[in-house]
Amino acid sequence: MAWTHPITAKWPARHPERLQLYSLPTPNGVKVSIALEELQLPYEAHLVSFETNDQLTPEFLALNPNNKIPAIIDPDGPEGKPLALFESGAILVYLAEKTGRLLPAGPAARYETLQWLMWQMGGVGPMFGQVGFFHKFAGKDFEDKRPRDRYVNEAKRLLGVLDQRLAGRDWTMGGDYTIADIAIFPWVRNLVGFYGAGELVGWGAYPNVARVLAAFVARPAVERGLNIPPRG
Repeated sequence: MAWTHPITAKWPARHPERLQLYSLPTPNGVKVSIALEELQLPYEAHLVSFETNDQLTPEFLALNPNNKIPAIIDPDGPEGKPLALFESGAILVYLAEKTGRLLPAGPAARYETLQWLMWQMGGVGPMFGQVGFFHKFAGKDFEDKRPRDRYVNEAKRLLGVLDQRLAGRDWTMGGDYTIADIAIFPWVRNLVGFYGAGELVGWGAYPNVARVLAAFVARPAVERGLNIPPRG
């Protein structure tokens, strides 16, 4: 491939003709790996290790100046030109539009799907992440529990919104599995799994969310995507 990017100096591409994924299996990272597995797009995954601050290296910052995963390079982007892209939500929309899948074609349903994607990006991710900080990580040692409770209450509210939305629906958009589900459910899984905050948020009060989460993790592409790239 004639076109190169500074990031390839640190993460050389063995298959430069394939889409390149730079990520880590976190809730945000696996959104893209799950989507790639669902869409069966050829890609090559590169582990960006937070333990060695890979995200702060000049090579990675050349791709994402916001020093967050995931990020991609698609050598076959719009008009056949390479495209470098960061922000998980933007990448999900791009991959869906590139393939014509996981995002409804009808304008009304498309915008409704994007609405729920933005709901995850602006609410679920930041709020659930704060619950994780105050419940599992350094914040758990704070004597003042008001910051924790603020985020726990907001997480409960968001779970309630989602549970109501899923009543009588297979997925967020009804019968169709979309990028909205791929965005939302890795964070739900992380909240009650890795963060261990199920009891804290009253997980039993959200049976529809639990039902759809179980259906989500049972998908073969999700099972694969949750472990990409391998942590080594």
